[in-house]
Amino acid sequence: MMRITRRGLLAAGIATPALFTPALAQSSWPERPIRLIVPFGAGGAIDTLSRTVAARFGEHANGQTLVVENRPGAGGTIAGAFVAQQRPDGLTLMMSDVGANAIGRLLYNSLPYDPMTAFTPIIHLVNLPGVLMAHPSVTANTVSEVIAAASARPDGFTFSSAGNGNGSHLFMELFLKRAGLKMVHVPYRSGAEMVTALIRGDAQFGFPTVSSGLNMIREGRAKAIAISTPGGTPALPGIAALADTLPGFNTAVWHGIMAPAGMEAGLVQRINEVFAKIVAKDEVREQVFRAQAGSIVGSTPEQFAAFIRREYEVWLPIIREGNIRAE
Repeated sequence: MMRITRRGLLAAGIATPALFTPALAQSSWPERPIRLIVPFGAGGAIDTLSRTVAARFGEHANGQTLVVENRPGAGGTIAGAFVAQQRPDGLTLMMSDVGANAIGRLLYNSLPYDPMTAFTPIIHLVNLPGVLMAHPSVTANTVSEVIAAASARPDGFTFSSAGNGNGSHLFMELFLKRAGLKMVHVPYRSGAEMVTALIRGDAQFGFPTVSSGLNMIREGRAKAIAISTPGGTPALPGIAALADTLPGFNTAVWHGIMAPAGMEAGLVQRINEVFAKIVAKDEVREQVFRAQAGSIVGSTPEQFAAFIRREYEVWLPIIREGNIRAE
């Protein structure tokens, strides 16, 4: 039997790069610095996470660097549109979030890409729990008491958010739907403005991430009612989870690594392994918790893809029934 070799194929002029590129890409990646596109500006939670990961990238990636590149705007979809147009060669990755990579097409009328088909999920990195907060003047201190008070005064309470379609808006809408309540939404332009409005008493309720509301809660300028994820969080010991009153309630701000669609399976696995090793480090877990009250998840690409599909299914009815559009 004739032995077919790469040299023979090349000599015959019938070899193609695709025949050999996947294995080479998997084994040698990365051969040069990688760009990590961050969909929000410097200094925020997602930027902090990205730089935490980037600082340890070279330890598991042939000594190469992960260069953080901020591309903020339009709820993360400017970054999403950019990454969706790149080659799936592992040289451009994205720190994902729900807006840019899952529900953007529900929030924006003219999104130039489909978040559910434009990306290759690599790994789910972290969850950042939210906290249902109230102004100190609100007499309710538990979820049951909030439900009773709001039921007695339909549209009598207001809640602040960091903008239409922002996580702080969607989390509260999910709570209101599950509890059968109505409140008046007062959107602001940022998380800082949202929390300030709550502290001033311009709104009675808010639903920021734990890390955004933690200092105000500890200083007594706002009070924590419940945590958005089951089991609560060590950052706010003694504060119950919403799931204790509304079984199955489980939502968080999440981030992971995405790549452009069409990436070869071996390269997907190689990149997943690199980031899995980074977030498995105790110091990374501690830093994520200390800076953001977040928890490391870690996942296979398949698990991350399934998670994103579930997120889309959770938010689809909330957004459509509420006629929510991003600003």
